[in-house]
Amino acid sequence: MVHEDATAGSAWFRTARPRPEAACRLYAFPHAGGSAAAYARWARLLPDDVEVAAVQLPGRQDRRATAAFTDLDTLVEAVYEALEDDLDGRPFAFFGHSMGALLAYRLTVALRADGARGPVLLAVSGWEGGAHRVSPVPVERMPDDEFLERVAGFGGLPPECTENSELLELVLPTLRADFAVVNGYTDDGARVDVPVVAYGGTSDPLVGGGVLDAWAGRTDAFLGHLGFPGGHFYLYEHGVSVAADLTRRLRHCLTARTGV
Repeated sequence: MVHEDATAGSAWFRTARPRPEAACRLYAFPHAGGSAAAYARWARLLPDDVEVAAVQLPGRQDRRATAAFTDLDTLVEAVYEALEDDLDGRPFAFFGHSMGALLAYRLTVALRADGARGPVLLAVSGWEGGAHRVSPVPVERMPDDEFLERVAGFGGLPPECTENSELLELVLPTLRADFAVVNGYTDDGARVDVPVVAYGGTSDPLVGGGVLDAWAGRTDAFLGHLGFPGGHFYLYEHGVSVAADLTRRLRHCLTARTGV
């Protein structure tokens, strides 16, 4: 499998509204099968002192010609290299939903393991490693119907896919690759020395019943979790509220970091 140069940071990050004077840069990681477009509204939802960089993984939209990754460790390494090329000295934070939360978490683990600066805040949504489910059958071998049933067990698909069969057909190859990434992950309970806040839908089968509180076992600075009505893709309906809460917590973390 051939991938483009991971150090080409501009290929990986989309900044709809550049804010070079912003105090912080927020890297937003999409769900499985998703793209940077999942965070198209976020530049408007977050204040001017936060610059939003939506992560564009290979295999989707303008990067469709580039092979999608199927292995988490390789993907984390590639994003790590692109991030190093993109960082400009400002504090930064991570937000990730579902597979994006897994990627943001493992990227944080990798940064801190190398002694590199980590995010001032790790915000995770719709995922917790202790509740991770592994399929005994590799997703690349599943027929489409069986694969989509498996996807349904992970909380289903975003609305734009379920309502558009042509889009679903277009997304399927990338979705399979992303699920191979997720399915190949073995949780080791790695801890991170950064503040963590968790979000989720109260009807999400992946994180219901207080599962998100388990993040307290992965950091000494767990800021709690906030639940919203809805399932795995609650974020589509509650983006404004999540962005508002994230802004408040991010500003608190920045103040605590600088002592100002």
